[in-house]
Amino acid sequence: QHLQTKIDRLEEDIKYKLTDVITTTSATLVELKDLISSLNHHVATAKQRVSNIEDAQQDLNREVMELRKHIADLCSKVDDQENRARRNNVRIVGFPEGVEHGRPIKFLQETLPELLKLPSGTSLEVERAHRSLAPKPAEGQRSHPFIVKFLRYQVREQILTAARSLGTLEWNGSRILMSPDLSRDLMEQRWRLMPIKKVLREKGLKYLFYPVTLKLTCDGKTRSFMEPKVVEEFLQQ
Repeated sequence: QHLQTKIDRLEEDIKYKLTDVITTTSATLVELKDLISSLNHHVATAKQRVSNIEDAQQDLNREVMELRKHIADLCSKVDDQENRARRNNVRIVGFPEGVEHGRPIKFLQETLPELLKLPSGTSLEVERAHRSLAPKPAEGQRSHPFIVKFLRYQVREQILTAARSLGTLEWNGSRILMSPDLSRDLMEQRWRLMPIKKVLREKGLKYLFYPVTLKLTCDGKTRSFMEPKVVEEFLQQ
């Protein structure tokens, strides 16, 4: 009977401890469930915030792209207007500093007809002429070019055509170069295609720049290019 009493007490003790463990475990599980539920809520909230940020970023990217396109369009229009304003201009490089003695229009009107072998009596109507605005070059450096605006576009074309036909121009030992007066952006675009000119000349192919498009005549057909790489690929065919 004494042993049975001990066994009964042991069973009661075990039941009590198991009940306590189960109760504690149940409470812990409830807490874990609440914690998981809270974490799920936070995760869902975080996902929504991330989604909102991504949507806002996409909207921002679209706005930036639209602004860049708008700026590019505006720059293109400004550049076009600048080049239209320079339509009658010619850039002349090579005349030594000071040869015009402060009277560039008179000097050019007297010098260019003979230099370019223009027909006798050709009148060069110059609206204005000046040296490019830059610090005075040091001795031995290239002199400032003349920027000349002719009154009529036809005269400007006559000057450039005569210069191209003569090839090399020389005045009192100085080599003279003439070219259209273009904006910086347009000049940079032209310079990208300049290296290919030597290749075209070596192959005896006819080409023309207008204004930054290279028009190449080959096998009786004229093709237009704007990238040196495309021209090279065409020549390798």
